[in-house]
Amino acid sequence: MPKIKTHRGAAKRFKVTKNGKIKRAKAFKSHILTKKTSKRKRHLRKASYLSKADQKRIKKVIPYM
Repeated sequence: MPKIKTHRGAAKRFKVTKNGKIKRAKAFKSHILTKKTSKRKRHLRKASYLSKADQKRIKKVIPYM
């Protein structure tokens, strides 16, 4: 059985925690920040977790993480 290649784009975007959850960064933080409130930008800094449905898909493309 050959090894499965890791999707390098996904490997850079997601990290797997000890409990098996997948951590991700929030979107909308790269540009056009002047119209966004400080509170909104501050909350975007924090990481969040993938939903159960998305977790299954992402675990297939990052099998060895």
